Amino acid sequence: MAETGASFAENARIKAQAFMQATGLPALADDSGLEVMALGGAPGVRSARFAGEDADDAANNTKLLAMMQGIQDRRARFVCVVCLAFPDGTLLWGEGTVEGEITLAPRGAHGFGYDPLFFSPELGKTFAEATPEEKARVSHRARALHTLAQRLRAHLRTA
Repeated sequence: MAETGASFAENARIKAQAFMQATGLPALADDSGLEVMALGGAPGVRSARFAGEDADDAANNTKLLAMMQGIQDRRARFVCVVCLAFPDGTLLWGEGTVEGEITLAPRGAHGFGYDPLFFSPELGKTFAEATPEEKARVSHRARALHTLAQRLRAHLRTA
């Protein structure tokens, strides 16, 4: 499915509504990516395609490091937005972030995407150096789902 939205929220909504319409059942979808402050939030919604439509993780990381060369402000964050679409038109949302910074070179052998470049102060290491359990503890996806769960509970109490 084409992710044509201008924001993580738009992409999550597009996907959730498409699956909900195809099945007639409530559907959950997400969109996520990396935002680098010194790059005005890039790669953002283009995180997976940052170095081009057919780019792989290595190409995206290489492009990011090249663009960050000489930049002192290396603050970044992973963002995840989840959308739960119901057949009655109701949309519920959750957003999660994890703050960090871009390293000068890749570190670690775990994870995927920008994990080798993303240093998490909460963990004291890059996501690629972290175990899956450590990474899950600070995950932007887990935080987004937690927020959605709270909103879903509130919605069900009032429905």
